Amino acid sequence: MVILIPSPISPGRARLLLYPRHGHAARPRRSPPCHRRPSSPACLEGVRRRRCWTWTPARCVAAALAARFGVARGDVVAVLSPNVPAMYELHFAVPMAGAVLCTFNTRHDAPMVSALLKHSGAKVFLVESSLLDVGRAALKRLADSEPGAASIPVLVTISDDAGQDSGRAADYDYEGLIKSAPSEFDIRWPADELDPITLNYTSGTTSRPKGVVYNHRGAYLNTIGTVLAYDITPIPTYLWTVPMFHCNGWHLPWGVAMQGGTNVCLRHFTAALIFDSIARHGVTHMGGAPTVLNMIVNAPAADRRPLPGTVRVMTGGAPPPPRVLAEMEELGFAVYHIYGLTETYGPATVCAWMPEWDALPAEERARLKARQGFQHVAMEEVDVKDPTTLESVPRDGEAVGEVMFRGNTVMSGYYKDITATKESMAGGWLHTGDLAVRHRDGYIQLKDRAKDIIISGGENISSIEVESVIFSHPAVLEAAVVARPDDHWGETPCAFVKLKDGTIATEAEIIGFCRERLPHFMAPKTVVFEDLPKTSTGKTQKFVLREKARAMGSLTKIGNSSKL
Repeated sequence: MVILIPSPISPGRARLLLYPRHGHAARPRRSPPCHRRPSSPACLEGVRRRRCWTWTPARCVAAALAARFGVARGDVVAVLSPNVPAMYELHFAVPMAGAVLCTFNTRHDAPMVSALLKHSGAKVFLVESSLLDVGRAALKRLADSEPGAASIPVLVTISDDAGQDSGRAADYDYEGLIKSAPSEFDIRWPADELDPITLNYTSGTTSRPKGVVYNHRGAYLNTIGTVLAYDITPIPTYLWTVPMFHCNGWHLPWGVAMQGGTNVCLRHFTAALIFDSIARHGVTHMGGAPTVLNMIVNAPAADRRPLPGTVRVMTGGAPPPPRVLAEMEELGFAVYHIYGLTETYGPATVCAWMPEWDALPAEERARLKARQGFQHVAMEEVDVKDPTTLESVPRDGEAVGEVMFRGNTVMSGYYKDITATKESMAGGWLHTGDLAVRHRDGYIQLKDRAKDIIISGGENISSIEVESVIFSHPAVLEAAVVARPDDHWGETPCAFVKLKDGTIATEAEIIGFCRERLPHFMAPKTVVFEDLPKTSTGKTQKFVLREKARAMGSLTKIGNSSKL
């Protein structure tokens, strides 16, 4: 097969690798030059930090990893950092050294980071200075549990934009590595297209982390698929509101490079900062979970600024409420709805837009766009199947099955966990645990996670459907629905709701609103008003809410009469 790989060492060029059928790389050839000059901006952060497309930093870091720290082919290099230029460069530097990049969630505490360092066997650990306390504590825990200096990774500090003194925390500094690295370095191209390129940790515990292994073939193909599905045109300006530690930033560190774009890096963001960055830098593309979109549409007028043009926004991570999609469209954003998992290299499907939908009312357009759609061009197949028989469910929009994937952009497997890998790939398909229907037009639509389905009186209730209705209430900012135990019905829907600033709504009002729009058994029986717990990528932590609902106990008692 023929694979084009963006070449960071030669700005504006691509490297053509010809992979014979047995999977080993042949001699690289060069393809025609692209349109970006080496002096063009690659990464921007604030007003002080700017990188250009010379890629000297990435080559120098790769050389330093190999020469100074003895990083060999296949070694793991771990990173704990927000979205800063160094984090972007490491997506190229580490593979250049033949190593495997492992990026940690910046919300992890020291015990979890220590567990992941141990499980990954990282040889070098790069930590951004604002997270040094967590990084150092993690290393101390690792040292205490693993006697012998050989098992402890070398700590390298990434200095922040304010010029914070990092010498107090590490013997090595990222910028120092760039300056002192060997002047010549031969990139260690993959010996095989299935060699690992990154290691991404997903759900798990400190006792059993789940590390998802990506290979070069899958990462390349998913990059291409995402660029095409997301309409990333040449020379884009991309605003980094998706954490690069999450599925390698949905593969857009490589995708933006492929198109010769500019990366606007944000460590943290607010709606005001998003609008300001779009206006200041002429942002053309950005991404984020539906909570980011919700932040944008609910920004006060004082925080908003006119868009310099259409801004394409890729959203995923949770089903977006149709109301939020409609309001984003009104503001001038073009929303691309994608769906995937860490195990599918991030984006795997896209709700491809049909031209005939343009004439539909805004509410109907938003409802159609909220579906998960089809697989993108790099994913071989997505289907909705009976998890027991592996038979496809009818395309009637009613029969519920499990979403399953297969293809080159499905993970190589879980690191050091053959049992979990075999379980997830049973029958030759990746089992997602997501329940969905398939419509007559072939589009899939999620109904719930298998563990989030509420079973009340023998009836299945989709928490996503209930949440969508609650979201449409004019006073509601955020909503999540989980099961509350019930002695009579088994479970009943329990809604956790955050209201917009300056609005008022009561439990009875929310319940009544839902009963007018849903079958009565689907309407929540309990409404709790509070802030919703979130992950660093903006997903609601439903497991926290499930525990709260469970602690409430039964709403009804056996022997009591109750009507739904």
